[in-house]
Amino acid sequence: MIRRSVRRSFRNVYWIPPLATPAPPVILVPNHHGWHDGYLMYHLVTTLGLRSVDWITEFDAFPLFAKIGGMPFPVATSARRIATVKRTIRLMKKENRSLVLFAEAELHAAPELLPFGKALETVAKAVPNAAILPIAIRYEMGIHERPEAFLQIGEPIQRGGEFLERTRRAVADLLKKPTPAEWQILVKGTPDVNERWDMRRLPRKMR
Repeated sequence: MIRRSVRRSFRNVYWIPPLATPAPPVILVPNHHGWHDGYLMYHLVTTLGLRSVDWITEFDAFPLFAKIGGMPFPVATSARRIATVKRTIRLMKKENRSLVLFAEAELHAAPELLPFGKALETVAKAVPNAAILPIAIRYEMGIHERPEAFLQIGEPIQRGGEFLERTRRAVADLLKKPTPAEWQILVKGTPDVNERWDMRRLPRKMR
């Protein structure tokens, strides 16, 4: 369902593959500006070969996401959030699971970034061998029938003073960078209608 939705919704999804993927566990920290962010991160982590978990605010509405690492993180129930954080830490330590963490905690409009929550700092301290990767997700809509998405991976963030703010700035800096020329297709989506039905590609007798 996730793969079908992304193929149908986008012309293409692009990324720049990292020169080397850090050994798991990894904490991937993207911005949260788009409805499809979780779906795109699913494609990213599966392509990188990272067995990951993801905290979902509305998990009870979509419990089947547990099959691909979704875990409950309801706004109104702190006990369940705490239980999810503890279970995540156990999985990262015992099974080298990685974590997709939307540190802004809520979906909101671009371009601003909300403050990063302390859950990121809690997990980073509890799993000191985890690499922390800032991720920028950008959407562009204009010259094509469907939007295109671009995912960019930053350099690992070192722990220490102002850890949350430095991670947030790293994501913000990635979002501001000019679009690189070396994008590769992460997910091939649906071409524009003129690309799909260009009659000039047909033999003349069939036009």
